[in-house]
Amino acid sequence: MNSINDDNSRQDLDPQSDHSSDYLAHSLPLQPQPQTHPQPRRPRGFAATAAAAATITPNSAGKGKKEREKEKERTKLRERHRRAITSRMLAGLRQYGNFPLPARADMNDVLAALAREAGWVVEADGTTYRQCPPPSQMASFAARSVETPLSAGSLRACTAKETLENQPPVLRIDESLSPASIDSVVIAERDSKNEKYPSANPINPVDCLEADQLMQDIHSGVHENNFTGTPYVPVYIKLPAGIINKFCQLIDREGIRQELIHMKSLNFDGVIVDCWWGIVEGWSPQKYVWSGYRELFDIVREMKLKLQVVMAFHEYGGDDSSDPLISLPQWILEIGKDNQDIFFTDREGRRNTECLSWGIDKERVLKGRTGIEVYFDFMRSFRTEFSDLFEEGLISAVEIGLGASGELKYPSFSERMGWRYPGIGEFQCYDKYLLQSLRRAAKLRGHSFWARGPDNAGQYNSMPHETGFFCERGDYDNYYGRFFLHWYAQSLIDHADNVLSLASLAFEETRLIVKIPAVYWWYKTASHAAELTAGYHNPTNQDGYSPVFEVLKNHGVTMKFVCLGFQLSSQEADETLADPECLTWQVGVIFFCQVLNSSWDRGLIVAGENAIPCYEREGFKRLVDIAKPRNDPDRHHFSFFAYQQPSMVQGNICLPELDHFIKCMHGDITGDL
Repeated sequence: MNSINDDNSRQDLDPQSDHSSDYLAHSLPLQPQPQTHPQPRRPRGFAATAAAAATITPNSAGKGKKEREKEKERTKLRERHRRAITSRMLAGLRQYGNFPLPARADMNDVLAALAREAGWVVEADGTTYRQCPPPSQMASFAARSVETPLSAGSLRACTAKETLENQPPVLRIDESLSPASIDSVVIAERDSKNEKYPSANPINPVDCLEADQLMQDIHSGVHENNFTGTPYVPVYIKLPAGIINKFCQLIDREGIRQELIHMKSLNFDGVIVDCWWGIVEGWSPQKYVWSGYRELFDIVREMKLKLQVVMAFHEYGGDDSSDPLISLPQWILEIGKDNQDIFFTDREGRRNTECLSWGIDKERVLKGRTGIEVYFDFMRSFRTEFSDLFEEGLISAVEIGLGASGELKYPSFSERMGWRYPGIGEFQCYDKYLLQSLRRAAKLRGHSFWARGPDNAGQYNSMPHETGFFCERGDYDNYYGRFFLHWYAQSLIDHADNVLSLASLAFEETRLIVKIPAVYWWYKTASHAAELTAGYHNPTNQDGYSPVFEVLKNHGVTMKFVCLGFQLSSQEADETLADPECLTWQVGVIFFCQVLNSSWDRGLIVAGENAIPCYEREGFKRLVDIAKPRNDPDRHHFSFFAYQQPSMVQGNICLPELDHFIKCMHGDITGDL
């Protein structure tokens, strides 16, 4: 007991403690104490200095004060050094360990994350305990809990095998999960294939989220294909682009009528029609020709189908495609001959005429109008021309094209420029208007020399590890890289905000739709290179979709997301660091779940669209499971589904399976597809 007291006394007199030194300096007695006890221990350190304060000279007192000040400075230096080490540890865990640590994380956050990684449960009040699966399953499954599915870093690549059909899962749910994702589990069977790229991905390939839950739903075996009583999801079919020629004339009226009869017999809820800017305003500015669309819409009205229209401000078809070429308006192309900077430009100076650069959104370079004024005039003309259809309720929604392929993205993956899957693409920011914006941003940041695009980001078909910018520990995550990527993504967000503001004025109470791309390749790498070049600042340690969703929510927009339903060959899968069974149905679904959960948790209305025109039986089933997640306690589901398909009459399509797919989406059928 005495030793404990002695230790405490020494601790109180620790010269590293500022409080103990100040206390001793002011409170120790200055007069000698009566010698009633054995000889006391000789004071040490600041205590000795304080005890002798009454007998020392003023010069000696000043010297003692300086010593205390020096010790305080040394203590501050030690604390700064400790904080620097902590900061580097946190940065490494965020970037390479894929831990969803908060921006101002402390050691408690680090310990909690490491404990969860090791299989422990850490509650909000700090209570920590371990839950172990039954011994028979310890060798086959690895499980862990997660804080939130909303973080980009918390969605991991995984490989789940058919053994999930026969072995019960080990389920552990963190109470901090949101209601929309309470069924998200982290269960996977270790697969030797996951060791193929041990150094390519800092993410543990055994960790899974909603993708495993979704796959487990499909293979559950109980009520596997029973969709009776599930939410009703309307299904629209998209009409082919070539039904209106460049003079805005309906090409085959009777053929279109037969198409619509087939669609009606299959119980499609409605059709989707692209209204091409390059056709309607094709020859002269502000001279709009809608005659072919009026004729088409009259047939749709006759068939009693609903109608969604797309404001298509991009180019379509041409080159090696069998589809007809629908270019931008001719008068726009004429302007582009004299001022090529109205188009997106890559690092080598090649111009992409697929859509207009966002750098001219507020530049009066289009016959006295800005880019967003041109879009607004087109939308306002459509609303005026077809006001009767809006009043009747025939037009149920309007989709706003915001970039390449009508999706909110940069044209970074242009096959015309030589891109082939799975290349990372190139940044499209080298027209003079976007470069001016970059210079302003760099000057505002105080680093004018940052007013440049990265010079080590590779080419269209490069792989991330081949570049200095996207590789492990690459420049994408240094100070300049984060600045550039933030500016690049903010330009995309600003464009969406500007155009949607005017679209809301043009269409007032009509539902607006925006299509978000599915850029899933290279999702298993730390940089997510393809997403970065497309305009989404979404590496493993950051959520790049939240700012986009905030803009969509502010405008009350429905988000339409491109769904995956196909498999890759082994060669394609190897090239993108994934198993052939994993990339599109696991990595793709994990990527999709990040976007889907984040959008639903922010209150967005979500719709879907298939990526390719024809699916096998398994693809149909997957689309239904994505559109209506079975175990979602909030019963989230798509507001509608847009189905892309070649001609019903001439296309190669299995009508019975398509009919069954529609009935499953409507929630009124059981049985196998």
